[in-house]
Amino acid sequence: QVHLVESGGGLVQAGGSLRLSCVASGRTFSTNNMAWFRQAPGKDREFVAAIRWTGPNTNYADSVKGRFTISRDSTKNTVYLQMDSLKPENTAVYYCAADRETLRIGIVTKLNEYELWGQGTQVTVSS
Repeated sequence: QVHLVESGGGLVQAGGSLRLSCVASGRTFSTNNMAWFRQAPGKDREFVAAIRWTGPNTNYADSVKGRFTISRDSTKNTVYLQMDSLKPENTAVYYCAADRETLRIGIVTKLNEYELWGQGTQVTVSS
């Protein structure tokens, strides 16, 4: 079976940092763009960041630019999200996901372009 498993969430004070990890198992995702989404209570799931399957190309939601960094280690089938200068409004369950297409040139940000969601990891930022 193919799985994505997120970890690294927790409780942190505003201004603090967390590093999320997403480990994929069951098959390689080295040719899939990978993304992080988040869902706050009572809100829709929204795009946070994505990274292309090859090269340094990344894409970020405006609200996290300059504070969050997405990276990947394809040898470990793992995607990371470094979150710095966290704010209370960043509180949400964070999910990683794999692009439905392989070898996609561009980076997409729509929910329905991704599949194989993990179970999520809770991030809580206190003020």
